[in-house]
Order: sequence, then structure tokens, then C-alpha cells
Amino acid sequence: MSTVRRALLSVHDKTGVVDFAKGLTGLGVEILSTGGTAKLLRESGVPVVDVAQVTGFPEMLDGRVKTLHPKVHGGILARRDVPAHMQALEAHAIGPIDLVVVALYPFEQTVAKPGVTVEEAIENIDIGGPSMIRGAAKNHGGVGVITDPSQYAPVLDELRENGGALSAETRGRLALEAFRRTSQYDAAIAAYLEGDASDFPGRISIVAERLQHLRYGENPHQSAAFYRPAGPANGLAAASQLHGPELSYNNLLDWSAALGLLIEFDDPAAVVIKHTNPCGVALGSNVAEAMTRAKACDPVSIYGGIVGVNRTVDMGVVKELSGILLEILFAPDFAAGALEEIRRTKKKCRVLTLPCRAADYPGRVRDLRSVLGGLLVQDSDLADLDPAALKVVSKRTPTEAEMEALRFAWRVAKHAKSNAIVLTSADQVVGVGAGQMNRVDSARIAVMRARANGIETKGAVCASDAFFPFRDGLDVVAEAGVTAVIHPGGSLRDEEVIKAADEHGMAMVVCGIRHFKH
Repeated sequence: MSTVRRALLSVHDKTGVVDFAKGLTGLGVEILSTGGTAKLLRESGVPVVDVAQVTGFPEMLDGRVKTLHPKVHGGILARRDVPAHMQALEAHAIGPIDLVVVALYPFEQTVAKPGVTVEEAIENIDIGGPSMIRGAAKNHGGVGVITDPSQYAPVLDELRENGGALSAETRGRLALEAFRRTSQYDAAIAAYLEGDASDFPGRISIVAERLQHLRYGENPHQSAAFYRPAGPANGLAAASQLHGPELSYNNLLDWSAALGLLIEFDDPAAVVIKHTNPCGVALGSNVAEAMTRAKACDPVSIYGGIVGVNRTVDMGVVKELSGILLEILFAPDFAAGALEEIRRTKKKCRVLTLPCRAADYPGRVRDLRSVLGGLLVQDSDLADLDPAALKVVSKRTPTEAEMEALRFAWRVAKHAKSNAIVLTSADQVVGVGAGQMNRVDSARIAVMRARANGIETKGAVCASDAFFPFRDGLDVVAEAGVTAVIHPGGSLRDEEVIKAADEHGMAMVVCGIRHFKH
């Protein structure tokens, strides 16, 4: 046990600090403090000794220098179990500091504000605070350190129970949390200063706040949690849940896939995702019409799926989803009557709101994925078709209607697992084959899914996420009545595949962009 006789309090976030300080004073603890914290405590009737009285130096440089002094850091860092350290304190008239309470300048909150200037961000980089936190955490053998108001009550309870002392276990736990906090803080600063640099730094730190424990991971025997990266809340972490049970690990994976696909479209759109693959995508004059058509793409697979629309959900959408079990329904907003009906009829459906347009997600984004023994980092696949790079390689040029359909198909194929074959009209998915070990099987599955759902494949177009390595996959979709195809090109057998397209009277466009999604 380590008795707390002297504590230093310097907090930007003043939440609960007055009551905590009064509790310490009641235990006979001397309070040292700085700046605004000292002023607040003194005005609240708490006896306070200014750090400037201890150091013999006033606060300097607009408050940049307050605690960077041997009479502060010596009192924090001296080991109580080393006689020479304690003799040095006595020789230099330095009093031990047994508890350090610091809430850092709000750097993360500052840079999250719209329009923040670099100068404002820099002024919110704390220097003395992290130094004291790290010193106390390093010396947790004899010093306690508090970095968050949530720690006040349990620490005060323990001090009262133990006659003003903290256990070694508590000091160790507080030290661990302190190092986590300074690590998070420094990583946030580094991320801000790095900005949108296109290179990959030699070392990265991943800092995230746990938003919730999940019931389990992909399977019940796996534990899981959902974290939000440091910085402004975005995407799934910024959503509001209006109805339904807690989200699961698989819900979040599928929902992310659905949102990524939905923001491809500016027109009213509806998407249906099952196991991260699109099984229904359609456009319409309004989202109710889009929902009708998306449901028709695969009226079986929509059950237990994730559904999203990029306009306000109205009663027309609700009517189309009547009787269908959904895991998630999300949109930018819900009409009051529609939300009431969903709450009444879909008890287990998770209903969420969040922005659903590409313009709501500006800036550079990177994908991170763990592998055994490492971490893969890449830029997100934000590429769209470049009209100037499109090249017609077949004898027949696609019609204007076919080109419109090919653009739609290509955007959907980007979000289907490789090997991906997607058949569509200009505004509706016809059939999807995804995640197969060879492309011809994906082609067969896409045709099979369309026919199983009673959708006409004649006159559809085809998008392939990567080149056709052989003509067999092209032959499959051609026999199903597909009239035009888009793929990256670049195979050793391109000429063979182009020849097959010409034999079938198909239009073929190569785009030079591959969209593998593993």
C-alpha cells in the first residue's frame, strides 16, 4: 500500500474535480494545482497550493510552462524504496507527490471541429500534462496517476477504505491506463500532422475507442468488440440506432459493405446485402420504386439481409418490406409514420440513420486488415470509371443504353467478392456470381440466380471485376442473352476473348481498372 499525502491536480476537463478534491482534503491530502484548476478549487472552498509557490517560478509563456520543473518532477519520479532518492529530495527541499491527476488539453476535440486552424491545433498540444502522466505512471510503485474523471470515484473509495492508501494493484492498473491515454494522444497528434500524406509511414499507431462489447464475433465461440478510430466520428460509428436489438459483429461487417455500395449512387437507390455480397441493387424515380426493384433481384436472399436506401424511408418502402425479416434497415432518415410502422411490425430489425451519400464521406480513407503475424494497409478502392480510358475492343460499339447499363454493372461488381460476375440492366441487378474459385463458375451462378428469380437475362449487360482469362465465362453469359460486357482487359488471351465477343455479336469495353475484393 502507498499512502497519498500530497496530490497535484491539473485538469482541462473540470468534470467532477471539485468533489474529488474535497474528498482528498477530507483525508488530509495537501492539494497542489495550476491555472484554471487552482482558481476553480479555491473558489469552491478547497485549500490549494499553487505550483508556482512550490517551484518559485510563475507560469510562463502564456501558460506553456507551469509544471516543467525539478520540484514537480523530482517529487513525482523519486522512488520511495531507494534511500538515495529520498535523501536527494530532502537535500533539495522537494516534497514527494503521491498522486497526479491530469486531464490533457483537448487536442482530439479541437481538431475534430470544422475549420480548425493549424495554429489552434498546435496550441492544444499538451506538454507538461503528458510529462507528469508518464512520470507518475513510470513510478507507479509509489505514485498513483489519474487521467479520466471516471476514475475519481473508485480511487476515492479505495483511499477512504484503506486510510488514505492505494494498493499496488490499483496503481499498476492506473499506470497502464495512463500509458494508453498518452499513446492515444500522441497518435492523434501524429495523425493530424501527417494529414493526407500519400506515403505509408515507417511506423503506424492504431488508436481507437471501444464503443461496445459485442455478444460474440463471427461465431459464438469468438469474443468481439466494436471500436471507433480516433478523430471525428464517421460512418457506422456516427450512426444513430432508432430501433431493434444490439448490433452483432456480422451485422457490422454486412452493414459496412452495404453502405460502401449505397454511396456509389446519387440517384434514389436501394441495396440488399447478404454475407457482404450484393444480392439486390436498383435505382428508381424514388426509393420506394428502387426498393421494389432491388427486392425483385433476389426475393429469397433478402430474408435476413441488410437493406439500405439513400433517401428518407417512407411508407412506400415499408410496404415493399412487409413480411420480410431483416437484420438491418438503414437510411439517412425515416418518416415518422414509417418508423412507427417498422417498430410495430419488425421487432428484431435494427433501424439506423446515418449519411448515405458519397459527399458525406470526403477525404482519403485507408483499409486495414490483420493477417497472421502482421497488418495490411492499403488505400481504399475509390476508383470509378474514367470515360477517357474506356476502349471498345469489339467490332460492335455498345449503344448508349448499353453503356449506361455497363457503368451501373461496374459499380456493383466493385462490391462483389472476387471472382465476381454481375449481370444488370441500366438500373437493376439481374444476377450475381461472387466469391468463386474460377470465373466461369461465377458466370454460371450469375445466370442461375437470375433464372431462379424469374428475371430475364436476355438484353442484360455483364461486368467482370477482373479480366476474362478464357472465353468460357464469356460464352456462358452470351448464351444467356447478354449483349455487352465490361472488364479490365490485360489477359494473355484477350484476343481469344474478343474474338468470342465478336462471334456472339456482343459489344466489349475494356477499362483498365481491376476491382478485386478479397
